[in-house]
Amino acid sequence: MIAETDVLIVGAGIAGLAHAAAAHARGLSVTVIDRDSRAVGASVRNFGHACVTAQSGELLELALVARERWLHYSGLAGFFSVESGAIAVARSAEELAVLDELSASREPGQVRLIGADAVRSELSSGDAAIVGGAVLRDDVRVDPREAVGTLAAWLESQGITFLWRTSYFGGDQTSRGPIRAGRTIVCVGHDLDYVYPELAAEHEIERCALQMTRIEAPGARRIAPAVLTGTSMLRYPAFTETTAAVALRAKIAADAPDLVSIGANVMFTQRPDGSIIAGDSHRYDATMDPFQREATTGLLLGRIAEVLGVPSVTVVERWQGVYASSPQHPYLIEEVSPGVTAVGITSGVGMTISFGLAERTFS
Repeated sequence: MIAETDVLIVGAGIAGLAHAAAAHARGLSVTVIDRDSRAVGASVRNFGHACVTAQSGELLELALVARERWLHYSGLAGFFSVESGAIAVARSAEELAVLDELSASREPGQVRLIGADAVRSELSSGDAAIVGGAVLRDDVRVDPREAVGTLAAWLESQGITFLWRTSYFGGDQTSRGPIRAGRTIVCVGHDLDYVYPELAAEHEIERCALQMTRIEAPGARRIAPAVLTGTSMLRYPAFTETTAAVALRAKIAADAPDLVSIGANVMFTQRPDGSIIAGDSHRYDATMDPFQREATTGLLLGRIAEVLGVPSVTVVERWQGVYASSPQHPYLIEEVSPGVTAVGITSGVGMTISFGLAERTFS
């Protein structure tokens, strides 16, 4: 017997769920399939940070739509979300210059400069190296380990069909038999090359691996916003597009070449249970070895301890994150055959733009 649905979504990570939600909101019948029994990929291995304010141009537009969707579905499904924004911590004049330039380019209040004492107060930190910072108003946080699973369960309760442990073979073929769909959206992240290798090669998509940890909050402190640092200003477009970013890149390359060599983005977010998700490093390859270097984790945690103003931090868990990366563009929406669309976020901002991208896919 052939199953039928208006929309078939392949992949139950945040990109797939966002597209499922967008299709359902338009009154379409939706079936979601995933090869695992629950989401265990990039969507649960990240910071849970919708890094809205640090995007620019089209990505900022997508992120602002996604922000509204996160808050909307958090209210409906009941998962944790908080509009606490983010703090970009400046520990040098060059970092402060980037924040100052960005603040001047945005509407009042979106990027609000604050002094060193205010930053230290937000972090409960005694780090004397902090010279100032900025509050990034529009950022949102969720708990990635809760949000994706809870959203999937809520979508299922609304009538969306989920078929777990079901593989996709292309067209209407799955490991559970044919599923005839008016439209199929393939959201398989870094595994696009398993399904459409030519498309992945055309867009130069490879895997980016991250070393991440969960640490205890020193002294049980509470830190409401997501926290970015100078290395974050080398990665997100709103920072890198400033003229001051040139001097900052040279400064960090001279002062912290070890962090540059591991592609560090020193940042952290706090989960509702009080533990802190800390990271991260970046390395790229078509096939990713699973092995993690302790020296890399040590560099990251050492810098985070400095920002928190403590001698060291206590690790609770370690894991490797993996996401799709392309030097060509931050995302793709590609018609691979009539009625079949491949959608992927190829820049590590899946939590930030997936809901916005889903709205665009169905527009």
